[in-house]
This record gives sequence, C-alpha cells and structure tokens, in this order.
Amino acid sequence: MAARESHLLEKIHIPALLVEGGRVTFANAAATELLGAHIVGQDARIALRDPDAVALIHSGESGSVRLHGLSVPGSLWNMSCHRLDDTVRLITLDDLSVRLSVARAHADFVANASHELRTPLAAILGYVETLENPKAGGDAETRERFLGIIRHEAQRMQALVEDLMSLSRIEAGKHDAPDEPVDIVALARQAVAEVSARGKVELSCEADRAMVAGDRGQLAQVLRNLIDNAIKYGKGDGTVRVAIEVSDSGRLLLSVNDEGEGIAPEHLPRLTERFYRADTSRSRAAGGTGLGLSIVKHVVERHRGRFDISSTPGKGTSATVILPLLKD
Repeated sequence: MAARESHLLEKIHIPALLVEGGRVTFANAAATELLGAHIVGQDARIALRDPDAVALIHSGESGSVRLHGLSVPGSLWNMSCHRLDDTVRLITLDDLSVRLSVARAHADFVANASHELRTPLAAILGYVETLENPKAGGDAETRERFLGIIRHEAQRMQALVEDLMSLSRIEAGKHDAPDEPVDIVALARQAVAEVSARGKVELSCEADRAMVAGDRGQLAQVLRNLIDNAIKYGKGDGTVRVAIEVSDSGRLLLSVNDEGEGIAPEHLPRLTERFYRADTSRSRAAGGTGLGLSIVKHVVERHRGRFDISSTPGKGTSATVILPLLKD
C-alpha cells in the first residue's frame, strides 16, 4: 500500500484494516487499539474471529455485517467491507454499542414513564366510574373518600409530569454552564425553613456565605429533593442534618444526612437512574416519583460538580454535592 494511502487511513478515527489475500496487511491506530498490534500480518479469520465477517471478505463483494462481542462482551459493531481490487479489501469497523445503549435507555424511559402515569390514571378512572354509578357509594362519606383518592392520584400524576418536564429542561441546557451568582448558604436556610413543619432538620454552615456560579431555581430544587428524600426515608423521630463546608481548594461541600434504615450496597450505583427505586412499595407510599435523584444528578453535572450517595444499612444515608466556588 502506498504511503499516502496509509497516511489517509491513519486519519480515520474508526478502526480500519486492509486485507490482501485473506491476510491483514495494514491496521490504523484505532484498529490496533481495538484488536491489538499483532493483527498486522495475521490471517483475517484469526484477527476478526467471526465466520460472517470472513465469508464477506472472501466473497469478492462489498457489504456489511454485524459483529457481536468484538471489543467486550455485549458490544455490537458494524463491519463494512469495500472491494478495492481482486485481492484487496478495505475493512472499517463502527461501534454501535453506544447508539444501542441510548436507544434502549430511551425505550426503557418511555415504558417506565407510561407505567408510572398509567397507575394513578387507572385509579382515577376506576373511582370516577364508581361515583357515576348511582347504586355504588351513594352516601356523602363514601363520595368524599373516593374524591380524596382521586385528588391524591391526580396530584401524584401532576408531580410526575412536573418532574418529567423539569428533567427535560435540565437535559436541554446541560451543555450551558450557568453563571448566576448564588449563595448556597442562603438557599439552604430557605429550604430548611420551608420543610420545618414536616420534620426536624438542622443546618450547620462553616461560612456565612458560599457563592457558586449557578442556576438558582435548579440549585433550590436540588436542596428540596435531597431534604425531602431524607425526611421521607429517615427515622420518623430522627434528625436530618444539612451541612455546608468550604475547602481551601475552592470547593463547596453540601451534605444531607438522615438516620433512616439505610440502603443496601447493591442499590447505590443505580439510585440516580430514572424511576429506579431501592424499595418500590415504600417509595410509592412516600409519594416519590422516582425522578428526584436523577434530577439532582443532572443539575449537579450541569454545574460542573459531583454527586455521591453513601449509606450504612441500619444507620442512615448521606447525599453529598460538591460544587466549585465562585472565584472572587
């Protein structure tokens, strides 16, 4: 192969190989990173390890096939074979794994959202149909009870729709770093005051002010979601502790700690997934939409920060947000 052609193939960011007479004669950097430098000079059957790929190369035709597990188990690649002459084939490999993962995540999200909306909607329709039947539950007490259930389920749907819209707005602006000066200490004091009637919440701050560049509404939502979660899943008579610390390295650390039952270790990595619940029955009874921690994660990432959750079963859970402080 000419040096110019070799140079051109090296510029391709996807793996590219030249196969001549069934043997790999060239592999660009992306291909050697994927398959190993040893593939140059190797029989294509050994290099690609896929009967369909080898059959296409030897068929004398151009075309494409899907390769499963080429890089890691579960990966999916599209191999394109281009006939250059009677003996030379140009092979390019395109990783479809990310696109497949995104498609699955989208499908799961739509399915989960539909399920979460159908459940309260079914309850609303069922009780409305009962109220429309003059023979069923005609007394005032029964009607009042049924209307209370309808109101509760409608509010549950409203909360879910609002969280879905909020998550959509956050994701739409995730590449735009917010730049409004926001005092997290003042925001935390306001959030704690708002929930004072619902639970015992204590706030401790290392500084009187802690300024970050952010979106005030979204940061307030982070505080509300974390404190609400701590109250819902903490011990009934326990204390939720909110702490704000500042570091010499220019970071703000916000932690929200409860004294609840805690979360088993196997659930921790998935808590920020949409609709994931460590305890489904308890979450629904507490009124959660399953989107609160996902919203927190997306907001913190938009603010170029980090979000972590740690928990000890039987002792409680700690949610920690780390954000860069605004430079003076």
